[in-house]
Amino acid sequence: MRYARRTVTTADPAEEARTQVRVNVDGPGGANVATGVPVLDHLLVLLAAYAAFDLALEVAPGNAEEEVRAAGRALGEALAKPLREDGVRGHGSAVVPSAEALAHVALEASDEPLLVSHVDLSEARLGGVSTDIVAAFLRELSNGASLTLHVRLLDGSDAHHVLEAIFKALGTALAQACRPRARKE
Repeated sequence: MRYARRTVTTADPAEEARTQVRVNVDGPGGANVATGVPVLDHLLVLLAAYAAFDLALEVAPGNAEEEVRAAGRALGEALAKPLREDGVRGHGSAVVPSAEALAHVALEASDEPLLVSHVDLSEARLGGVSTDIVAAFLRELSNGASLTLHVRLLDGSDAHHVLEAIFKALGTALAQACRPRARKE
């Protein structure tokens, strides 16, 4: 059975944020991302590839933390509808490696957004950016899409590999959540 292409486009009306996002949850996984934070751009390209979502996301330049939050919120809001369409699963879970790192992400569309993460990267820096801003991205994504989102690091110490494993697992879990049910669950 072939399903209608599901594409969502949003733009933030707030003058100070100026974010635009377009997500096609039935795409091959292409991405054009410009958040102003190169590390986040790389991670979102991985997410799109593992989710098989086409993603176009642009955030106007500004403070790095604000850019990260705006990107998370915009992506979450764009995914809110596809995660709740009739006939989709609305939940997903994945365990994915990146070199020595192994991350588990489980998520569910819910009425009350919640991020539960035991990953502490507050002391790490990657590409000149504090990696704990990724927690801010995940929180905004969870709030924007109204997700219950659990993130676990099962193994790993290299901050770059840990972040890649998390975003690969997040992409895979989102793909599962947006996938049509094969049968009544």
